Amino acid sequence: MIFSTNPRETGPDARIPAPLTVGLALQIAALVLPGAVLIPTIVFRGGGQPEEVLLWAVFASLVASGATTAIQALGAGRFGAGYLIATGTSGASIAVSIAALEAGGPALLASLVLALALFQFAFSARLALFRRILTPTVTGTIIMLTPVTVMPVIFEQLNNVPAGTPAAGAPLSAITTLAVVVGIMLKARGVLRLWAPIVGIVAGSLVSFAFGLYDIGRIANAPWIGFPSAEWPDLDLEFGAAFWALLPAFLFIAVVCTIQTISGSVAIQRVSWRTPRAIDFRAVQGAVAADSAGNLLAALTGSMPLGNRPTGTSLAEITGIASRSIGIALGAVFVLLACLPKALAVVLAIPGPVTATFITITMAAIFIIGVKVVVHDGIDYRNGAIVGVAFWTGIGFENGVIFPEFVAGLTGGLPPNGMIAGGVVAIAATLFMELTKPRRSRIEVAFEPSALHDIRAFMAGFVSRSGWDEAMAARLDAVGEETLLTLLAADEDAPEAEPRRLLVVARREDGGATLEFIASRGEDNLQDRIALLGDTGASEVLEREVSLRLLRHLASSVRHQQYHDTDIVTVRVEPGGPLAQDSVGRS
Repeated sequence: MIFSTNPRETGPDARIPAPLTVGLALQIAALVLPGAVLIPTIVFRGGGQPEEVLLWAVFASLVASGATTAIQALGAGRFGAGYLIATGTSGASIAVSIAALEAGGPALLASLVLALALFQFAFSARLALFRRILTPTVTGTIIMLTPVTVMPVIFEQLNNVPAGTPAAGAPLSAITTLAVVVGIMLKARGVLRLWAPIVGIVAGSLVSFAFGLYDIGRIANAPWIGFPSAEWPDLDLEFGAAFWALLPAFLFIAVVCTIQTISGSVAIQRVSWRTPRAIDFRAVQGAVAADSAGNLLAALTGSMPLGNRPTGTSLAEITGIASRSIGIALGAVFVLLACLPKALAVVLAIPGPVTATFITITMAAIFIIGVKVVVHDGIDYRNGAIVGVAFWTGIGFENGVIFPEFVAGLTGGLPPNGMIAGGVVAIAATLFMELTKPRRSRIEVAFEPSALHDIRAFMAGFVSRSGWDEAMAARLDAVGEETLLTLLAADEDAPEAEPRRLLVVARREDGGATLEFIASRGEDNLQDRIALLGDTGASEVLEREVSLRLLRHLASSVRHQQYHDTDIVTVRVEPGGPLAQDSVGRS
């Protein structure tokens, strides 16, 4: 249940008390900060950079992560999702970032990160073009594979304790953290459940302190306030051989980070609302655009690429709170901690067994979110095969058991990444499905009522070529009319100066018909409005919703995908028989 001082407000717009906002932001920060600090440390040390460059890179990473997280929560224009999405340094870019530093130093790295940011922004602007490939099946599978790639490293932290410490220290610290967090989550109610993560971390830290595992010396030696010396990189605009050699790898990392962000923005929308809603792909576009802005900032300040962190989503799933105010506070915490070395040391001093145990709990929540994304889209034998093969392929690559010598030769000796491997398999299988589907019929018309005549003629020709009877012809004719009228009615409140076009695409699939209506956007999600009709009284039904009711009874499923520049309604029509109305509402 989502907590709010106003019971009418839920989801990202929920207003929660300031202490709770700050407390939840600190919980997320405690989990994101170790990676945000350690990853650039590993990269810049591995790239042979001096200490002052390393310290500046860590500072710049925290500031860029904080700014991007705040933009994601605010949702300003086309930048930001308007949801709680945490951002941190990208673990997928470690190897290529080290290679860039070794080849040309911070200047070359900055130029490549800039190229990555521009590519990512272009990707976000045309996200609708990839809708058939980046499906919920693909994004859900990648979400499920996120814990697979993270957990081997996390489990190693269970034994990351100083030499000579008592053997029982690490196990008891981990067990205490696990027992407290899970116990509170399962049995507590109200406000106490919301503080389960931080209570568990504190309890585990107290046990670790008793065994001498908590690093008090790190806190004592850190200054209260401090700023590293500015090491602004000069962009390498000569575009030499090293730039072109590394550019493909950075563009691939851009695609990986983009898919992670898409998956994360889909997941946070799934857990942010008390009543399930259709995915708003304008928010997904905004999330990717915000990432591109963050990577632009990272390039200009000399840091490494940024990416989505699933911690905010898992906390929203655990606590039931997804207010965007937490994201704004989280961004401010990142920037503040970048300037407070002592406060940063308090987080970094938490021993490995405690952080590893809690991250294990959050990764379990992330896995279940991925499962929900896949299941909500509907699992048939095709989707089930894609998910199963991609998931277990990812596990096999992550564990290095699938042709290890051959894979090592392809990756230049770098260890394979299970999320990338599984994601590539899921995308390739989905692309194969699209390329082998029956040939599509299409017509492009003006987006206006006069286009109805052409749409009817198009539907009649499609029915004739498909060999269907008159009943199916009448059904498709009615679907075309009702969808057009509904889109036109929804667009009346947002007139645009430039003329718009409507593309109608039809194809046979599994004995029925799948229709796509691609037009300029409207503000209301048709899919949500159809789902809500069953709860609306007769006196509340607007005149324009007559078309929605007819569409609901004509189609077996309706999916509405909204982008900033495109509105796409996909309608599935079966030839006769009872209508599967319970499928209406999938996204």
